[in-house]
This record gives sequence, C-alpha cells and structure tokens, in this order.
Amino acid sequence: MNNIASSSPALQTSQWFNSPMPVGLSGLLGRVVVMHSFQMLCPGCVSHGLPQAMRVHRSFPQDRLAVIGLHTVFEHHNVMGPEALRVFLHEYGIEFPVGVDQADTGGTVPLTMQAYGLRGTPSVVVFDSQGRMRLNHFGQIDDLQLGAVIGQLLAEATAHEPADGAESVVGARCDGSDATCAGGVCSVDA
Repeated sequence: MNNIASSSPALQTSQWFNSPMPVGLSGLLGRVVVMHSFQMLCPGCVSHGLPQAMRVHRSFPQDRLAVIGLHTVFEHHNVMGPEALRVFLHEYGIEFPVGVDQADTGGTVPLTMQAYGLRGTPSVVVFDSQGRMRLNHFGQIDDLQLGAVIGQLLAEATAHEPADGAESVVGARCDGSDATCAGGVCSVDA
C-alpha cells in the first residue's frame, strides 16, 4: 500500500456512465473521493473491489464522500468496450459514476492508469477533501483498513470546515497475454 499526499493528475477518460456529465476531481473538492479501478473480466474486481465500492457508496453521505469507478482496460480490449460495460454496470447494479480510462494509442496501458502508477486491478485510490491522493492500493484491501482511511480523511475534512457563516477554501488476468492474474488480482507485466 502506498500512502501519498500529493496533488493529483486529472482523470483522463473517454466516456462516463451513471453521470449526466464527465466527472473530474476538481468538481469533487470538499469531499473525500474513493476511486475503484477495475476491469469487467478481473475476478478480484467482480468478487471484491466492486462490491466494496458499492458498500462504501451506500454507507457514507454523498455530500461528504464520493465513489467513482474507473474501467481501466489493459487487456482484452476488443471485448471490454463501452457497450459491454453498459450492460455489466446494469447487471451488477453499479450506481456510482464510472469513467472509461482513455486508451493510449501507442500502448496497452490506459492514460489514467499510467498517470496514477496503477499496477493493475483491482486498485483503490483515495483522495482527501482537498483533492490530494492519500492512498494508492493495488489488490484487495480489507474493509476495515479502507474504512479507517476514510474515517481519518472525513475527520480531517470536518476539522477544516469553516464555522457557520465563514467561507470555505476547500470548495474554492486475468488470462491475457499482456497481464497476469494471481489470487484474483490482475497486474500489468513489467
């Protein structure tokens, strides 16, 4: 697990689902953001990552915490396109916004995955209310561990909230040839 407190690069997506408009981290300032990166054909994503993201989405007030998904395809590109993703999200009842990681025309690893140094799927990235990446975790993460990080960041955000009447400054593989899968965790070959 990497704990990182730095400014975060913009999400580079080609399409969004479950949102009337593109989602950007700058539009979520003031809220803790939990981003689950997944692939439809990743066993760990389907059995652990996405169910965990749904639990987080349903457990916290949406004005304090936002959950977003990032469909980051680095293998089997032809079968994991937008139409298949649309059906997948419907069948699995995914309610939170999901962006399609922008493909890299010169390679197999998508642009947001590269920018965030994601090693594979599932991955969870957590941003504090000021938009700084505070956790970048590859593989399955225990609900209690993730909950502790979220709780800490929500407490920090509350501590930074202005008193009533004051203005806020916070708001201003799974079997593919180019990836490996072990224990339900898919990773990009180095």
